[in-house]
Amino acid sequence: MSDEEPDTERKPHQFSEGQGLDEDYEEFTLDPEELNADPSQVDPVDTRVLTDLLDERNIPKDRVDVESLMEVGLSYMGINRFEEATETFARAAQFAPDDSLDEQEAWTNKGVAHAQLEEWDEAVGAYREALRIDDDSEHAASAETNLAYALHESGRTEQALEHAERAVEIDPRFPQAWYNRGFFLVERGLLEDAVTAFDNAIRLGMRNAEVLEEKARALDELGREDEAEQAAERAEEIRKEAEQEMVREQSEGGAGGMGAGGAGGPGGAPGGAAPDRDRGGDDLDLGGL
Repeated sequence: MSDEEPDTERKPHQFSEGQGLDEDYEEFTLDPEELNADPSQVDPVDTRVLTDLLDERNIPKDRVDVESLMEVGLSYMGINRFEEATETFARAAQFAPDDSLDEQEAWTNKGVAHAQLEEWDEAVGAYREALRIDDDSEHAASAETNLAYALHESGRTEQALEHAERAVEIDPRFPQAWYNRGFFLVERGLLEDAVTAFDNAIRLGMRNAEVLEEKARALDELGREDEAEQAAERAEEIRKEAEQEMVREQSEGGAGGMGAGGAGGPGGAPGGAAPDRDRGGDDLDLGGL
């Protein structure tokens, strides 16, 4: 047969013959036991479920830098990408040592991100999980005052004052907790106690227009018109100063806006605290005011 002529009589390749493998040979399964999930407990459209299960199976907890994950979440908060922040803080909580302060901080910050999205039920759940871990730690005051804020925003106002009171008990130097306590006391008609709470918030560094406006409202209802007018005038001055600063920053090419931890929005409402690590040790207003 010449090289040009096709080999029409070439025999088919003979594969090796053997006994083969049983159908249930485990080493070849594509569904290892660790990935089995109860379909009644897992939302089939939740694409993160498989990722989380794979993470738990393939990535040891001690190989994940929880600190770095937390910083990434805070960076997302700073540029108002709150959905990504919730997912990042959820991962940080997942990989942090069980019931550790790191896990508690991650849950607290996850709640803050949900609150920015006005996802109140998710925020409440995150704060409650943080408090389950430890209700008297360095992060507990933030979780309590943020829980009070989220409960109020979701219509559960009866429970809000209880958690605001608890936040003050845990950390008497927490200005946002005093502000929220004052706001809820005004709603209950306990005006003298409310003014004291607002004064405490101001003394601890919360010198924005909102706290002064709420103090003015309480003073006015008490019939202390002159004091109320002074507080309202100072609140207006602060607002004008803030507007001028924003214009100046914009003219110089600055951001001019406020990320997590910056005050903003209308008065007449309680507020949440900024993420713990983002506060640098002092709790600031998150923008719920």
